Amino acid sequence: MPTTTVPPPVLTLLSRVTGDEKHDPSAHSTLDVVWVLYDQVLDVAPDRVDHPDRDRFLLSKGHGPASTYAVLAAKGYFPATWLDDVAAWDSRLGHHPDRTLVPGIEIGSGSLGHGLPLAVGTALGLRLQGRTARVVVLVGDAELDEGSNAEAIAVAGRFALDRLTCVVVDNRSDNLGWPGGIAARFAVEGWATNDVAAHDHVALRDALLHTDSSRPTVVVARTVADEAAA
Repeated sequence: MPTTTVPPPVLTLLSRVTGDEKHDPSAHSTLDVVWVLYDQVLDVAPDRVDHPDRDRFLLSKGHGPASTYAVLAAKGYFPATWLDDVAAWDSRLGHHPDRTLVPGIEIGSGSLGHGLPLAVGTALGLRLQGRTARVVVLVGDAELDEGSNAEAIAVAGRFALDRLTCVVVDNRSDNLGWPGGIAARFAVEGWATNDVAAHDHVALRDALLHTDSSRPTVVVARTVADEAAA
């Protein structure tokens, strides 16, 4: 795994998640983003997982939940021993996360292209309730090929969902790419954009803390070359 500024105990927790090595690059590429979110950005806590005013983090890259599991364990959402038998028949932790079984998980995910539309709906619902909680969704760059994301990007821009942030973990794994880059795809629909190196935790934190009062925000987090996985 490439060098990061994630604390060594979290890396040790991540190493305990085994059994789905084919998705390790996808899972490990999200670690910097997930750690910075839970450590410095999100208004969440293990004793208020159902609080109506909590921030929401939606993992759309559900086929790679290992980093999210490790961070949740590090933050006290469940015992670290749960990491030792992921996907066992009686384990709460599966190769795709289940919101009904895992404290801190907001959506069941893994089928790509669903997270951003769900985040749009969540942000709209919170707005209608008069709540100011943030909704942050993490997607992969190749996942943006799914047509549901194009619709969600357009709708979020039209409704000016200012409490919505989409984090695109850019592993350069999309085969076709986007004219002008990933951020340009969001900008044309009215989103505020940020582009940072995922391993620069100061820049990443600043980008994730920034919101625009009149529109949604996208943060493109560029990973290192050997983490290329959707």
